[in-house]
Amino acid sequence: MELISQKMRKLAPELDPLRLGTGWTKEDLGKCQIIVESTYGDSHPGSVHLNQLVDAVIKGIREAGGHGARYFCTDICDGESQGTDGINFSLASREMIANMIEIHTKATPFDGGVFIASCDKGMPGNLMGMARAGIPAVMVTGGTMTAGPDLLTLEQLGMYSARYERGEIGEDTLNWAKENACPGCGACSFIGTASTMQIMAEAMGLALPGSALLPASSPDLLDYAYQAGKQSVELALKGMTPKDLLTMESFENAILVHAAVSGSTNCLLHLPAIAHEYGIEIDGNTFDRLHRGARYLLDVRPSGLWPAEFFYYAGGVPAIMEEIRSVLHLDVMTVTGKTLGENLEELKTSGFYERCEKGLWEANAKHKISLKKEDIIRSWDNPIGTGGSVAVLKGNLAPEGAVIKHTACPKEMFQAVLNARPFDSEEECLDAVLHHKVKKGDAVFIRYEGPKASGMPEMFYTSEAISSDRELGRSIALITDGRFSGASTGPVIGHCSPEAQAGGPIALVEEGDLIQIDVDKRILAIVGVKGESKTPEEIEEILKIRRQRWKAKPPKYKSGTLRLFSEHAAAPMKGAYLEFTNEE
Repeated sequence: MELISQKMRKLAPELDPLRLGTGWTKEDLGKCQIIVESTYGDSHPGSVHLNQLVDAVIKGIREAGGHGARYFCTDICDGESQGTDGINFSLASREMIANMIEIHTKATPFDGGVFIASCDKGMPGNLMGMARAGIPAVMVTGGTMTAGPDLLTLEQLGMYSARYERGEIGEDTLNWAKENACPGCGACSFIGTASTMQIMAEAMGLALPGSALLPASSPDLLDYAYQAGKQSVELALKGMTPKDLLTMESFENAILVHAAVSGSTNCLLHLPAIAHEYGIEIDGNTFDRLHRGARYLLDVRPSGLWPAEFFYYAGGVPAIMEEIRSVLHLDVMTVTGKTLGENLEELKTSGFYERCEKGLWEANAKHKISLKKEDIIRSWDNPIGTGGSVAVLKGNLAPEGAVIKHTACPKEMFQAVLNARPFDSEEECLDAVLHHKVKKGDAVFIRYEGPKASGMPEMFYTSEAISSDRELGRSIALITDGRFSGASTGPVIGHCSPEAQAGGPIALVEEGDLIQIDVDKRILAIVGVKGESKTPEEIEEILKIRRQRWKAKPPKYKSGTLRLFSEHAAAPMKGAYLEFTNEE
């Protein structure tokens, strides 16, 4: 098989001299050429260390007889922009990263690729870009940061901030949390979106088995990067691309793992968007179907007790898969060139679980605790729950669906009829929550925060303000066409579709409407007006009249990235990827 790179050398006479001028040798030109794309940069702890993984990958490529070329597309950090207009760029950045990878891999010839990322949009952006590249490729995940003193992790900072705003703690306590929440590099140490997407990459079979969510400081992470570099050359010589590997069954495996670890609700945006790039269509209904009756096993924050590093110490993704293997598709192919089932069997004799156990001993000694594997990853016969971790609610308020992470929601809010309190901005809503302008029994709405309105930012601080409030956290709900942080907990429902800007029913909600939530029956509906119950037929007629009066808000963005995103983003429940209509 003639490599793509060698065909291109014949077509482009300037290619060789330009690469020689970049530092390639004459011998390098004839080798298997691998692009090494990463989100490395001083942007946040999840990307600042990735240059070390790049170097390890390059070494592996070289020793396998190939040549690696470094390319970079740095990602941004949701946490750094949280609570500002900067967060509006977050979801759009996923698309831009995928676009840049497509440009890098299509503009110049490469035979294969290694893609390296850690965090919220870098991970899905790279997984989408891998599909567009159309070349053999391996994903390398950047690991997780370790916890701070007293097992402090970053997702607790929203709680500290809300308590400070309510006068419950002093500035010294808040500053202590700020100074110790991120003690090192890696993804945030909880099962937020970054950790979830690392897990998804391995669960789909695009990252080497056992590699997701290692502590970023572990030398084992560098070894995985080195092995990924070697494997990329082998895949390139075989011509085996991610599109050759991934099937609907690969995504179903990932969703079942998502249920078992209580993954971020943002995964319901990212997996459908990734699947779309591979020509596979999944949506909220796919998640809801697979989560029903699924075992929830992982006792890690934000739904559980322990920081994310303990996930790896308990055996990581392979240990989860061993517990749920009876429901997995074990015959799917992976980047190892072997099936998932074969990978799991090899790990039992490779020393992998022994290394994990050693890490647990060391962490126990460091933090003066005495955890066992079973305290972190429950067995199939002893699950934390048996209904998965997310549910997709539907009704006249969200005909296309809305998402709730019920494992992080108080049981008191599983069935409720609440009084609507709509707000058209997060700032207004957050002020109302912090100063108790909302009351027990309210359904608080934040609308016009979907992808077509404002880029679909996270409603993190409002959700934290609610969940950290002893009274409101178990008596009100937050409903939005925006999204939530992977760290969010409490009675929060997001991705309400269609969104307000597209004329969805959430735009028609008025003060005093009665809102029914029923997690078990998957219902989110308007069931009354001005505190008085109405029949479904009456509600339909009332909404018809309101819709006639409703007018869309003027476009918020007049130029640039967010205009492009807001004009072309698909509905939240479809994944909010860029959608283009072909006109004859």
